[in-house]
Amino acid sequence: MTMTPTPQTAPAPSTPLLSPVDARVLSTLMEKARTVPDSYPLSLNSLLLGCNQKSSRDPLMELDEAQVATSLDTLKSANLVREMSGGRATRYEHNFQRGVGVFEQSAVLLGLLMLRGPQTAGELRLNAERWYKFADISSVEGFLEELQDRSAEKGGPLVVKLPRGAGTREQRWAHLLCGPVDLTASSSSHAGHAGASSQTAERLARLEAEVAQLTATVQLLCSELGLSPPVQT
Repeated sequence: MTMTPTPQTAPAPSTPLLSPVDARVLSTLMEKARTVPDSYPLSLNSLLLGCNQKSSRDPLMELDEAQVATSLDTLKSANLVREMSGGRATRYEHNFQRGVGVFEQSAVLLGLLMLRGPQTAGELRLNAERWYKFADISSVEGFLEELQDRSAEKGGPLVVKLPRGAGTREQRWAHLLCGPVDLTASSSSHAGHAGASSQTAERLARLEAEVAQLTATVQLLCSELGLSPPVQT
């Protein structure tokens, strides 16, 4: 009697917990692979410059060479980064999609969340323009929901939908590659931005009132002195 072998499925790769520095190093490699392919893989110095870049980064960081080198060793051990030998300098490339076991679109969204912090689906679609062209916001939301509903067998959820902040219509998403997100702190931070905007509006209204009062005073003085008031522009 011939026995039909039971098909074996490869175990899903476990998702390692990253430090903030690991997340920045990894997402920088993911970004440069798509935006400057001619310069990729990256040397240690180019990677350091990318990590400390002042644009498209949240939070901003001031890493040194030793921190990046240590992170690269950690990421290589986790099979998320590969070292390329040859040439005058050692170069590095990411292995995120295979190492974590996600689709290309999901990898793009996770890379952007690591690089730029929590974002709405609309912001992610816009920021992904040079990485991957999503058809619409619905497709972005679909992949985010898949990452949020990821089963325990595959390593568990990789993103979380944050509570809606005060005065906002859309909810933001955050990655879980560095561990659980403090939803209270995130909401408070977003509320802080809203509070800052409110303070700016109040300050502007106060300045406008002061200008109006000064204008009235000047007009009164001109009237008493028999002078023509200045022309307002």
